[in-house]
Parts: sequence; C-alpha cells; structure tokens
Amino acid sequence: MKIIGVTGTSGAGKTTLCEILNRQYGAYIIDADQIAKRLSKKGTMYLNAIVECFGDGILNQEGELRRKELANLIYNDEGKRSQLNGLTFMYVVQEIKEKIDALREDCIVIDAPLLFESKLDQICDFVIGVIAKEEEKIERICKRDGISKEMAKKRLSIQMEEKELSKKADYIIVNDGNVENLEKEIEKVWKERKE
Repeated sequence: MKIIGVTGTSGAGKTTLCEILNRQYGAYIIDADQIAKRLSKKGTMYLNAIVECFGDGILNQEGELRRKELANLIYNDEGKRSQLNGLTFMYVVQEIKEKIDALREDCIVIDAPLLFESKLDQICDFVIGVIAKEEEKIERICKRDGISKEMAKKRLSIQMEEKELSKKADYIIVNDGNVENLEKEIEKVWKERKE
C-alpha cells in the first residue's frame, strides 16, 4: 500500500489533482475536509466539542453548524484557530488513520490542507504540494465558496506560505488551470515513484 499526501492552500487545486490521481491511477481519495464536514454534523462528538469551545452561537436553529460563522471567528483570532485545529486534528486525523487501517487499496491519497500541521505527512510515503498564482487562487475561492475577494485574501494570509510548502513537500506541482499540464506533472511524479 502506497500513501500519498496532497496539500496546498485553499484554491490551489488539490481536488483537481486528486481527481486525476483517482481517474488515471486508481488512487483511493481520502478528503480531510469532507470527513471534517461529516464529523461535525448535529449530535456528533466533534460538533459537541466545537460548541463547548466556541459556544452555541455557532449553531443554527436546527442545531447544525453555521460554517461561515465559525470561519469568521477563526480567521480573525489566532487563538481560536489553534483551538479548532486542535479539535480537528484529534477527531479527523483519528478517523483518517482508522479508514486507512480498514482499506486494502494499492494507493491511498490523503487530501488535507493542514497535512503537515496535523502530522499526517508522517504516515505518507511522499507528499505533493499544489501551488498556484495568488490571483487564480482568489478567483477559485470566491467562485467555489461565494465569498468576497477580501475574505479569500484573509483565508490565504493565514495558511502555510508556498515557500514553506516547497521546503516540506517532496514534490511541488504548479496548477495553472491547464488540466493537461497538471496530468503531465502528475505522470512525471508517478513514474518516478513507481515501485
């Protein structure tokens, strides 16, 4: 079993890269953000821990998490962001590790924006960092999440800088929006790491 970590800032194109790995190389994708969303549904231990930390003002009338409210809280407060990351690492990382233990796939990809911060890189055979131009990332975030350019810039400002990512990742792939180029870059990495 080969475990590949895929990481990068918001809007860099991690999902597109993972889709190519799945489609062309049969990799099984574990999406950390999707797991976090599922684990934060009403009545879960993760959501209860978040409410205990941030108060029930982050819940809607149905008792579901108001994600934008929580995002606004953590993007404006480093202490609160660290608290949420601590909870996320506790619940989400555990779930990811359990999922990997239960799988019998030849290749598993962990798609995680906080791969290094959560220490998930330590269980990966290698890590691919995805980078893109700032304007492209901002445009993608605004389109995907329906937020302003200012909010998109704020999100990016608190994430790992690409210079730091370049030092930590085994491979850096530039996503310029051209899927064909992305496929070629992935193919190079795949050939080099093929055992």
